[in-house]
Amino acid sequence: MRKDREEMTLGGPRRSKSLNRASSVKSSLRRHSFGSFHVSHNQGDDDTESEAVSEAGDIGDRALHSRRSSESGRGRISIDNVVESGVIVPILEDASLQPTGFSPHKTTTFNTESALPSSTLDIALGSSADGTAQLEDKKNENEKAIPWILEYISCLSFLALFGILGVITRFYLQKLFGPRVIGATTDQSYMYPDLPSNMVGSFLMGWFGVVFKGDISEVSDNLAIGLTTGFLGSLTTFSGWNQKMLDLSVRGHWVFAILGILIGLFLAAYSIIFGIETAKGFKWLKKRFIREMKFFSSIYSWDLDQYNTYLTGTVVLLLILGVVWGVCIAFTKKQFYSDHSHAELLLGCIVGPFGVWIRWFLARLNGRGLGKKPVLRWVPFGTLAANILAAAVMAALATLKKAVNTDKCNTVATGIQLGFLGCLSTVSTFIAEFNAMRQSSHTWRAYAYATSTIVISFALGTLIYSVPVWVKGYD
Repeated sequence: MRKDREEMTLGGPRRSKSLNRASSVKSSLRRHSFGSFHVSHNQGDDDTESEAVSEAGDIGDRALHSRRSSESGRGRISIDNVVESGVIVPILEDASLQPTGFSPHKTTTFNTESALPSSTLDIALGSSADGTAQLEDKKNENEKAIPWILEYISCLSFLALFGILGVITRFYLQKLFGPRVIGATTDQSYMYPDLPSNMVGSFLMGWFGVVFKGDISEVSDNLAIGLTTGFLGSLTTFSGWNQKMLDLSVRGHWVFAILGILIGLFLAAYSIIFGIETAKGFKWLKKRFIREMKFFSSIYSWDLDQYNTYLTGTVVLLLILGVVWGVCIAFTKKQFYSDHSHAELLLGCIVGPFGVWIRWFLARLNGRGLGKKPVLRWVPFGTLAANILAAAVMAALATLKKAVNTDKCNTVATGIQLGFLGCLSTVSTFIAEFNAMRQSSHTWRAYAYATSTIVISFALGTLIYSVPVWVKGYD
């Protein structure tokens, strides 16, 4: 009888399980109450903030592990969920889906430790987690677990296809804004050819990598990763930007090189801000005027992460990727000697996915810091390593092209630069991290991070590319 009364009081075993989940979520929420919330100035909160800004752009394959481990999950309270009654309902999000912008200097901030009584927070978390848990338990009873190897293959397929799409888009944006069409960019000016793609990618990062990433993840986590890490990461390129500044400096146009660096950073930074603000505006309009439309409501009911859908989707993606690679290889052989420009694009599409994959795996280093007792957790070492590595290899291939100076070498090297190195480096993720740091309580970190990335890449490029050109007298 006593046991029955206890089960009635707690709502039965399922209720007890839900309370355990709520307790876990609540503790996680209090540890990671960043985003639009005030961050207390103590060591624990500073470590949390440091990790958050470092993970603002990408966390690599840890995003997959976080679905399997509650330790990698994050709880956050969304401003959008402050309903008329004043009850704040938490939204469970993956670590990779955290908002990138937060500032303790804004007046519209909340502190989850002080703004809400513990009992109120417990009730809000408990009721939400209980409802979610019941739905999840019922759903999981009829679903087969997705093997981790299938998760990886599916995610890699998304990254590859979206990466190829990013390469193609960047190539044609170069052509569109180049001297032969619009004439806004040129190799001879600080308005470098990759500037439009970097701006467009940063703008879209504000939409799909910050404001709507959580909504996209409701449909499919891999789709969100494919859009942000795959497409936007490959649409933008840090190594191409760095190399164009080296080309200007090696010709003695140092003022143009410095202006290109400053303008490139400034425009990318404000592109993501503009993207975030316009996405917020669209989200507000959607809530006010089109939330009753069946199309939008039906999208959120889609679940592409079920086993059967997952398996079928992965097979289809692999088939599409195989066809794309096969077509690219066939046409590369056909156009290698007749149409160098399109041969470079096709070769870039073949090698581009490998650059995306490496960058994605390196991104797991973001937010981890250095040493057994991690220090410098605010530095996104994965993104930093990817950008510097790509810039160095890009400079080496540019030197090789100068030294060999044949059509065959130029086509192959340029294809690798366009595809593999363009996808290995990224401006969209870099600028998302920069924006998060700029809005944190340690604004100086944003400029230290940007300066370190740019200076190290440019210095290595000067040693690898500029010095040999000066010494050997290459044209």
